[in-house]
Amino acid sequence: MASLLSMGDFSLFCLKDFDFTSLCSLRSTIDTINVLFVCVYYTSLVIGFIRKTSVCRSQTRSWIFQLVSICCALISITFFAISLWNLIYKTGNSNELSWLACIIRGFIWNSLTVSLLIQRVKWIKILNSVWWISSCVLVSALNVEILFEGHAIETFDIVQWLVHFLLLYCALKNIGYLGTHNVQECIYEPVLAQNNETKQTGLGHATFPSKLIFSWVNSILSLGYSKSLALEDIPSLVSEDEAGTSYQSFVHAWESLVRETTNNNTKNLVLWSVVRTYLKENILIAFYALIRTISVAVSPLILYAFVNYSNRTEVDLKQGLSIVGFLILTKLAESLSQRHWFFNSRRSGMKMRSALMVAVYQKQLKLSNLARERHSTGEIVNYIAIDAYRMGEFPWWFHITWTCVLQLVLSIAILFGVVGIGALPGLVPLLICGLLNVPLARMLQNCQLQFMIAQDERLRSTSEILNSMKIIKLQSWEEKFKNVVESLRDKEFKWLSKTQFLKAFGTFLYWLSPTVIPAVVFLGCAYFNSAPLNAETIFTVLTALRNMGDPVLMIPEALSVMIQVKVSFDRINTFMLAEELNNDDNGRNIKQCSVNAMAIQAGNFIWDHESVSPTLKDMNLEIKWGQKIAVCGPVGAGKSSLLYAILGEIPKISGTVYVGSTLAYVSQSSWIQSGTVQDNILFGKPMDKERYENAVKVCALDKDIGDFSYGDLTEIGQRGINISGGQKQRIQLARAVYNDADIYLLDDPFSAVDAHTAAILFNDCVMTALREKTVILVTHQVEFLSEVDTILVMEDGKVIQSGTYENLLTAGTAFEQLVNAHKDAVTELNQDNENKSGSGNDVYANPQDSHPLYLTKKQTDGEISTKDQLEVQLTKEEEKDIGDVGWKPFWDYISYSRMSYMLCFILLAQSAFMALQTASSFWLAFAIEIPKVTSATLIGVYSLISFSSIVFVYLRSYLNAHLGLKASTAFFSSFTTSIFNSPMMFFDSTPVGRILTRASSDLSILDFDIPHSILFALSVAIEILVIICIMVSITWQVLIVAVPAMVASIFIQQYYQATARELMRINGTTKAPVMNFATETSLGVVTLRAFNMVDRFFKNYLKLVDTDASLFFHSNVAMEWVVLRVEAIQNLTVITAALLLVLLPRGYVSPGLVGLSLYYAFILTTAQIFWTRWFSNLSNHIISVERITQFIHIPVEPPAIVEDNRPPSSWPSNGRIDVQSLEIRYCPNAPLVLKGITCTFQEGSRVGVVGRTGSGKSTLISALFRLVEPSRGDILIDGINICSIGLKDLRTKLSIIPQEPTLFKGNIRTNLDPLGLYSDDEIWKALEKCHLKETISRLPSLLDSSVSDEGGNWSLGQRQLFCLGRVLLKRNRILVLDEATASIDSATDAILQRVIRQEFAECTVITVAHRIPTVIDSDMVMVLSHGKLVEYDEPSKLMNTNSSFSKLVAEYWSSCTKNSFTNISKQQL
Repeated sequence: MASLLSMGDFSLFCLKDFDFTSLCSLRSTIDTINVLFVCVYYTSLVIGFIRKTSVCRSQTRSWIFQLVSICCALISITFFAISLWNLIYKTGNSNELSWLACIIRGFIWNSLTVSLLIQRVKWIKILNSVWWISSCVLVSALNVEILFEGHAIETFDIVQWLVHFLLLYCALKNIGYLGTHNVQECIYEPVLAQNNETKQTGLGHATFPSKLIFSWVNSILSLGYSKSLALEDIPSLVSEDEAGTSYQSFVHAWESLVRETTNNNTKNLVLWSVVRTYLKENILIAFYALIRTISVAVSPLILYAFVNYSNRTEVDLKQGLSIVGFLILTKLAESLSQRHWFFNSRRSGMKMRSALMVAVYQKQLKLSNLARERHSTGEIVNYIAIDAYRMGEFPWWFHITWTCVLQLVLSIAILFGVVGIGALPGLVPLLICGLLNVPLARMLQNCQLQFMIAQDERLRSTSEILNSMKIIKLQSWEEKFKNVVESLRDKEFKWLSKTQFLKAFGTFLYWLSPTVIPAVVFLGCAYFNSAPLNAETIFTVLTALRNMGDPVLMIPEALSVMIQVKVSFDRINTFMLAEELNNDDNGRNIKQCSVNAMAIQAGNFIWDHESVSPTLKDMNLEIKWGQKIAVCGPVGAGKSSLLYAILGEIPKISGTVYVGSTLAYVSQSSWIQSGTVQDNILFGKPMDKERYENAVKVCALDKDIGDFSYGDLTEIGQRGINISGGQKQRIQLARAVYNDADIYLLDDPFSAVDAHTAAILFNDCVMTALREKTVILVTHQVEFLSEVDTILVMEDGKVIQSGTYENLLTAGTAFEQLVNAHKDAVTELNQDNENKSGSGNDVYANPQDSHPLYLTKKQTDGEISTKDQLEVQLTKEEEKDIGDVGWKPFWDYISYSRMSYMLCFILLAQSAFMALQTASSFWLAFAIEIPKVTSATLIGVYSLISFSSIVFVYLRSYLNAHLGLKASTAFFSSFTTSIFNSPMMFFDSTPVGRILTRASSDLSILDFDIPHSILFALSVAIEILVIICIMVSITWQVLIVAVPAMVASIFIQQYYQATARELMRINGTTKAPVMNFATETSLGVVTLRAFNMVDRFFKNYLKLVDTDASLFFHSNVAMEWVVLRVEAIQNLTVITAALLLVLLPRGYVSPGLVGLSLYYAFILTTAQIFWTRWFSNLSNHIISVERITQFIHIPVEPPAIVEDNRPPSSWPSNGRIDVQSLEIRYCPNAPLVLKGITCTFQEGSRVGVVGRTGSGKSTLISALFRLVEPSRGDILIDGINICSIGLKDLRTKLSIIPQEPTLFKGNIRTNLDPLGLYSDDEIWKALEKCHLKETISRLPSLLDSSVSDEGGNWSLGQRQLFCLGRVLLKRNRILVLDEATASIDSATDAILQRVIRQEFAECTVITVAHRIPTVIDSDMVMVLSHGKLVEYDEPSKLMNTNSSFSKLVAEYWSSCTKNSFTNISKQQL
C-alpha cells in the first residue's frame, strides 16, 4: 500500500522545476499529453453530437475491447481511492497536492475506459488509436528509462504498463491492422448498399497501405470470426482474375502460337501460351522474390556485425543502434517482399488454373468422336480436377526453384567472404549433397509420373463403377469391382510408398548439409588458417549454412513439382491438340432453302477411320419442310448414325450435308441435367407460360409433375437417377418441343414408355404439336409408320428402301419382314381381343391360387404418386462441419492408422534431434571462450554431437512416412468398403462428383500433405520452444516481449483459423460442382451442340470456376494476412533481443553467447512463419479427413453373407416366389411406394408385370433384389425369406436384364463374364443365341474387341443384347427382364423372346414391359397402379373381363391397328 500511496511523488506539479532527465518531469509530461488527448476526445464527441453525425454502433463488440475497458476502469477506481486516502490521511509528504495528481490520473484512465466503449465516427476511432499508441510508447519509454537507471518498477506500474500494451493491441485492431473488431451498422446508411459492397472483394478498391499489409481482407476475417461463413458471404473476384478474362488472354496466345507452329514442331503449345500470357506479372513476382532472397542472404553479415560489435572494448552506441536499424530494414523488406511474392504467385497460378480449366472444358465441346474415344469422360475430368488444378501452385514453385539456386550461390559467396579459402573444403560435401539430389530428383520424377498414371487409371475406373453401381449391385459384383479398385490402388500405393521414403531420404540430405559442411568448413579454416575460429566466424558460418539448407531441401521438391507440372502440361497439350469436329459448322452447310429442310448428297460417313468400310454409305436424302420421316431397320443398321450425320457429329468422308434451319434433338439414351424439371425443359430459354404448359401436356408430363411434391421445381438427381426411364425420355421430348426448332431429330423416343403413352406422344406431340415442323423419327414401333410421309428402311449403313407405307409394303423384302414380325404380335392380340367378353365378369379373390384379384374399387388410369419418392428433394446440398471441431479430425487420422505409438516415437526422435542440435551449438558458444580447447577438440566434439542428431532426424522422417502410408491405407480401405457397402439410396441422392472429389483430391491430400503437415507442425513447435528457452537463458529480459508476442501470435492464429477453416470447408463443396458440370457436359455434348446451347453452358461453367477460384483466392490472402502479422510480432522478439545485446553493459554477455542468441533469433522468425504456415495447412488439410470420414460413416446395406443362415447351394431349386403384404418406402417417414402387395409367382411360370410409367414396376424389382428393404411384409423364394439371408447369396441366384444396359470399358469377354467363370466356347454360344455372334465374328479382335467408356462404340440395342448374353451364361432359376427389349426392333424382340422361352423354359421369368406382345404369352400377368396390385391372373382370363389389363391391351391394339393393321389386311387382299 505504501507504494500506491506514494503515487504523488510523480505529480504534474514538478513541472515548475522541469528537468528532462528527471523521472518526475517525464511522468508529468506524459500526464499533460494524456490530458490534452482527453480534452480533444470529449470535444470531438460534443461536436459529433451537435452535428448529429451518423453513428456507427457495434452489433457485436469484441471481447478484447470489453476486457481492456474493465481493466482501465479498475485502474481508474484505484487512483480515485488513493487520492481519497491521501486527502483524508494527508499522506504523500513530498507534495501536498499529490491527491490532485491521483485524481487527474484516475480521470485519464476513466476517459480511456469511455474511449474504448464510445467511438461515434471514424475520425474519433483514428484519434483514439493515436492516443492509445502514444500513451503506450511514452509509458514504455519511461519504464525502460527507470530500468536503465537501476530503479525498481512498482507492481502497480507494471500492471499499468501491461494494460497500455493491451491498449496498443486495441489501437492496431481499431485501425484495421489486426482485423476489425466489430460489424458496423450505420444508422443513416442503407443496409442494402453495404450488402452489395460485400459482394466485391476488397482488393478492387483497396488503398496502397491496405494492399501492402493485406488489411483489405479484414472484413471477411472479421465476419468469419463472428459467425460461420457461408458461400454467399464470400466476395467475388475482381474482373482481371475472373475465369473468362484469363481464358480470353490464354486463347489469344494459343491461337497465335498455333498459327506460327509448323507440323514438325514438338514444343508444348500450352506451356508457351501460359508463358506469353503471364510473363509480365511474373516479372514483378520475380522482383519480390529477388528482394526477399537478398534480405535472407545478408542475415549472416548482420550477425557477424553484431558479434564483432560485442567484442569491442569501447562502447559505440550509435554504431550498435545502426546495426539494429539495418536489421529492422532487412526484416521489413524480407517480410513484405515474401508475403507479396507468395500472394501474387498464387494469384497468378489461380488465373492459369482457371484459364486451363476453361480451355479443357471448351475443347471437350468441340471434340470429334474419334478423339472422344481416346479421351474418355473420366480422363477429361482428370485434366480439369488434377492437371489444371495443379497450376494453382505452379508459379510459386517456379520462383522457389530459381530463388533457391540464387540463395545457394549468395550464401556460398558470403561464406567465402567471411572465411576465405577455408570455405573451399566445404564445397565438397555440398557438391556431393547436390549430386545426390540429382538421382533423387530423377527417381522422384519417375515415381510421381507412375503415381499419376496409376491414379488416373484408378479414378477412371472409380468413375465408371460409380456411374454403374446399380447394375453392379444387381449382379452382386461389388467384391469383384472393389478388388479392381483396390488392385489399381495397390499399383498407385507402390509408387506413393517409394515417393514418401525418397522424401524421407531427401530430409536426411537436407540436414546433412548444415551438419557435415560446418565441420568441414571449420576444419578448412583451421587447416588453411584463413579465419580464426571465434564467435564471429563460427556463428556466421552456421547462419550462412542454415540459409543454404533450405535450398538443398527445396530444390529436389521444387524439381519434383516442376516435373509433375511438365507432365500435366504435356497431357493438357495432347488433349488441346486432339481432333475436333470440322470447323465448317461440323461438316454441314447451314442455308435456307424454300423447298428442302435437309438434304444429304452422295454422303459417306465413318466413325473410325481405321475401319474397313464406312458406317453410312451412299446416302442421298432430300427432306422437304414439314415432312414426317420415319427411319427403321434392325439393330446396328445405322439409324442413329444417320441422325449423327445430320447433326455433324460423325466424320464425313465425302458428300454434302445441307441443314436448312435450327435443330432439336432427342437422344436414344436420355440425357438429363442435375437440376429441376423446369430447368431441364426450359433449357436456358426464357419462360413462356403458354408454350411451357403446352410442351408439358403434349409430352404427357402434366400428371407426373402434379404428383411431384415440388411440382416442376422438383430436383432431378445426377443423370435423372430419381425418376423413371419413361419420365426421363418425356422430359427430353418436352425440352425439344419447348425449344421450338424447325427440324426435330427423334432417336427412338418411345422405347422407354408404355404403348398407351407412346400413342399419346406420337399423336399429340409428333403429329399435332409438331405438325408444322420437319421431324425425322427413328423408331422400332411399326404401328406408327403408316402415319408418316416417308419411311426410310436401313440395313448395314445404307438406305435400302424409301417411300410411303403402302409403297414399301408392295415392294416387300426388308420392310415387309419388319411389318410381318409386328403383324404376328398384333394378330395374336387381335385373337385375344375378339375372345374378350363385352361385360366384366365376376372376379375371384385368392391370388395365391392364380385366381384374379378382387377389385375393391374401379382403378383409374394413372401412375404411382411420385410424392412417395420425392417428399423431400432427393439431391441435398453437400454436408460440411461448422465451426471448430477441435482435435477430433486429427485424432481420427491417428486412430484410423492405429499408429499413436508411432507418433510418440516421432516426437521422441524430434526431441532427441533438437537436444543434440542445441547441445552442439552451446558447445561451440562455450568452447570458444575456453583457451584450453583446441580446434581439433572443438570440431571433433561438435561433429560427433551433430552427426548423432542426423540419425534421429532420419528416423523421424522415416517413421512419419510409415505413419502417413498406414493412415492412407486405412482411410482408403475404410472409404472404399463404405462406398461399396452403402445402399442404393445413397447413390440415388449423392452426385458422383462428391464421391470422386473425396476419392481424388481429398485422398491426395491424405497421401501427401497431411503427413508432412503433422511432421512440420509438431517439429517446428518443439523447435520454437527450444529457441525461446535458449534466448531467455542468455538474455532473460527478452521474456518481456517474447511471452506477449507468443500470446498475440496464438490469438491471431485462432482469429485467422476461424475464417480459414470455413473457407476450406466451403471450398471442399465448390470443386465437386465444377467436376459434375464437366461430366454432365461431356455426356450430353451432342445434345448441347444440337440445341446450340454450348455458349450458355460455357457461361455457367465460368461462374462455377470463378466461385471455386474465389475460395482459393481468399484462402491464400488470409494465409498471407496471418503470416505477415505473426512475422511482425516475432520480429519484435528478434529486434528486442538484438537491442538488448547492444544496450546491455559490455561483458554482460560473452561474444559466443551473443552469436548463439542471434543465430537462434534469426531462426525464430523463420520457424514461427514456418509453423504458422504448416499449422494452418494442417488445420485446412485436416478438413479432408472430415470429408472422407463423413462417407466412411454412411449407413451400410445388410451383410453380403449371413454365415448362420446361408441357403443351400442348389437354392432356389424351384423358383417359386411368394410376396406377402409387401410395403416399400424409400426413406423413413416417407409415404409408401408399394402398398401391401400379396401374390405368388409359381415355379417355372412366366409372369408379365405391366402398368403405367412410374406405377411401381421397377420398385417391385428393386425389392426382389433388396436394393430397397421392405418396411413391412416378406418375399419368400422357395420358402426362404430373402431378408434373412445375405445380399450376395440372394443376388447371385437371380438374373436380370436391366432397363438401362450397362457396359464397362474393356473388351467383350470381360463385359459378358466379369468374374471369369466361363470358357470362350460358352461365351460364343451365348452370343449366338442373342444374335451378336455374326457382328462380333467380323471384328478383327473377336472377343478381345474393345468396349469404350459406357459401351459408347456399340448401339443401345447391341448393349441390351450383351446384357441378354450375360444371363444366358448365368442360367439362374429366376430371370427378371426389366424393359429388356425396349431398344430393339419388333423382329429381334420376337426372336429373343423365343430364345428366352427355349433357354429358360423351366425357369421363373418375370418380365416388366411396355410392349404388350412381350407379356401376352405369359402364364400370369400382374397389373400395378399407384403402387397397388390391381390384377393378377392368366392373360386369357383377364382379357375376358373388364379388367385394367384388357384396357391396356385395347389401347395397344387401338394404337397398332388404327392404320397399320388395316393396311396389312389390304396388302393381304
